[in-house]
Amino acid sequence: MTTSFETVTSADGTPIAFDRTGEGTPVILVGGAFNDRTTVAGLAATLSPDFTAFAYDRRGRGDSGAGAVYSVEREVEDLAALIDHAGGSAAVFGHSSGAVLALEAAARGVVMTSLAVYEPPFVVDDSRTRPAADLFDRVRALIADGDRDGAAELFLVEGTGTPAEVVKGMREDAFWAWFAGLAHTLPYDLALCGPGNVLPDGKLAKISVPTLVMDGGQSDAWMRAGARAVADTILGARYVTVEGQDHGVLHQPDALRGPLTEFLR
Repeated sequence: MTTSFETVTSADGTPIAFDRTGEGTPVILVGGAFNDRTTVAGLAATLSPDFTAFAYDRRGRGDSGAGAVYSVEREVEDLAALIDHAGGSAAVFGHSSGAVLALEAAARGVVMTSLAVYEPPFVVDDSRTRPAADLFDRVRALIADGDRDGAAELFLVEGTGTPAEVVKGMREDAFWAWFAGLAHTLPYDLALCGPGNVLPDGKLAKISVPTLVMDGGQSDAWMRAGARAVADTILGARYVTVEGQDHGVLHQPDALRGPLTEFLR
């Protein structure tokens, strides 16, 4: 297995950094909130015997365009630039809000050979409270005030439905610095998911690329319901439950090797 660090220039001139691992059919790996290219590196290594995996820093993270202007359209262009760099044809895998970005790109007609997503965080039933419509504004305001810890906590509690007492314990862990360090990108994830994390069924119905939608057998009910709804909305989409896994599946990348290798070939 060989890994090389590279960059590609997006449509607006922003450099997008990525690690290329393995040999074979290209697949672009799109991480979600609190993720950069290092958090999908394990999955890249897992897929590398059969694929060339592109693990990239989304805009504003890691080595990709710190301070660059953000919009959903710019993020879609970043993904398209990576596909072009991979030879103009690639499969795409997205996790969480990265799954939403991948779905958005497919709906906008970005060319991909196949699409696999894991638990795009749409809220489609009453198994959890829907995020407030003003969550984007409140998180952004905390970041503007320099309260990165508060922004990360607010995102986790209201955006992801993580119990407040759990987040309180997280803040006491040394790893919390990672969450605070990426807090400035949380409005990007909220912009992707939209106010209230409402399922954009009309948009998703436009997707024609072969699509696999996955969830974890141990995931929260609302995440599993959202995954099923996405699969039901996209014509011909396959729906697979990865048993024994939850939303943190990227920490157990071998669990994704079977379904992804079978589908993305």
